[in-house]
Amino acid sequence: MLSYYLITLIIFFGHSEDLLGTTLLSRPLVLAPLVGWALGDWQQGVVIGASLELIFMGNIKVGAAIPPDVVTGGVLGTAFAMISHKGVGIALALAIPISILAEMLLSALFVTRSVFNKTFSRYAEEGNWRGVQRLHVLSGFAKPVLMALVGFLTLQLGADVMKAFLERIPTWVNTGLQVAGNFLPALGFALLMNLLFHKRVAPYFFLGFLLAAYLKLPVIAIGGLGVIIALLVTAPPARVEGSEEEDEQSSSETTVERTPLLGRRELRRVFWRSMLLEANFNFETWQNTGFAFAIMPVLKKFYTTKEAMAAALQRHLQLFNTATYGSTLILGLTAAMEEQNSTDPEFDAESINSVKLGLMGPLAGVFDSLFWGTLKVIAAGVGTSLALKGNVLGVVLFIVLFNVPHLLLRYQLTFIGYKMGTRFLMQLSKNNVMDRLKNGAAILGLMVVGAMPATLMSIHTPLSFGEGAGLQGVLDQIVPALLPLGLTFLTWYFIKRGVKTTILLLGLLALGFLGSILHVITI
Repeated sequence: MLSYYLITLIIFFGHSEDLLGTTLLSRPLVLAPLVGWALGDWQQGVVIGASLELIFMGNIKVGAAIPPDVVTGGVLGTAFAMISHKGVGIALALAIPISILAEMLLSALFVTRSVFNKTFSRYAEEGNWRGVQRLHVLSGFAKPVLMALVGFLTLQLGADVMKAFLERIPTWVNTGLQVAGNFLPALGFALLMNLLFHKRVAPYFFLGFLLAAYLKLPVIAIGGLGVIIALLVTAPPARVEGSEEEDEQSSSETTVERTPLLGRRELRRVFWRSMLLEANFNFETWQNTGFAFAIMPVLKKFYTTKEAMAAALQRHLQLFNTATYGSTLILGLTAAMEEQNSTDPEFDAESINSVKLGLMGPLAGVFDSLFWGTLKVIAAGVGTSLALKGNVLGVVLFIVLFNVPHLLLRYQLTFIGYKMGTRFLMQLSKNNVMDRLKNGAAILGLMVVGAMPATLMSIHTPLSFGEGAGLQGVLDQIVPALLPLGLTFLTWYFIKRGVKTTILLLGLLALGFLGSILHVITI
């Protein structure tokens, strides 16, 4: 019974991701080892977590698209597999349907949360910033509490039944599920390709694949080469002599120096509060209450009357949605504009929302590519390559490689946005920095994604043309790891055709299982 309580707490922790700044502590690579620890075999949890991470690698929430719930599916799938002593194959088979069912509950929650918007609006009209804060945080706990309760009831009511059922599964079914599990990472890789792959940077995907397939370079080495290539390709053109002085003169002519009124303490509070940006995510106004919650220290400093606070709250409770990782840049800019609005009677307050709405789309594109398509891919590639061998260092590296740059950049962007104000973004646009950053992220991300089918998927065929003439040997002479590469591209093709992720998951599972039964695919 104690282990059930611990697993319930793990589900609660995983679903608290929206309260922890999207730090990826909810990923299977992190949670499955905790389940293994709760059940007395953390090393098996590490291996199962790495296998699940490969399947759900491209399983990310962008905009209002809600993917299958990897927290509930991963935790319960790992738990049932370990309780029944059936191993990785069963964990993979159980995680998929559980995650799909849990996704339905989460979608219902995100719809239901919209009913709170009337209450938020009433608080804003009253200038009641305490009410806005309180309801935002309380709503954030609804998700972990709900899913933890669902997980606990599932363990209580279904563990014995599930264990008895799994113990009756014959060996050939287990083998088939193991093979099918090796097909599933193709979906994660294909989803990442769909995010990054376009004509200009497509060759870098194949470069990453060739480096891994032929030279056997590890993922971390290919990531390092990708950084160098991205820097070389996206380097700005050489400046014409004298242009720098002209730019500085033009900048000094258009910039009005101002004495900052916000100290580092207030801006640090904005940064920490930005970690709760998605706590009240809903399908009607998305991250609006999270933005209002994060900018609250600024509003409290500059607006001391109820009327002024009410106007500011209403301003920031309009629709808002962007990448969480770049949100602090907009928060910093907004802080600078709110400061100017509070001191300059001629300032147009409507321009604050215009800037927010104008920036949230472009910044989402840049930071989604940079973090989801690049940094997460590198961290997961390094982490899973170690964790598949039962090495817990893979889990640690995954967390560190993603969150150290994430948190440092997120923190600094708060101050950059405030100090530079709108001039900062004007300068970025002028120098095409955002476009270069996006292209560089795509180059780096695609090189790492290209390496993954060759390094992290094991798909072989035992078919032969006669004695000693195996089909796999012929394929390896043509292109090593051709089967994983072909399966990844086939999955990507169906994604481009609009086939739903759920159907592709089940299709890959069925294809691998059938291939094992017919003895045409092995691992």
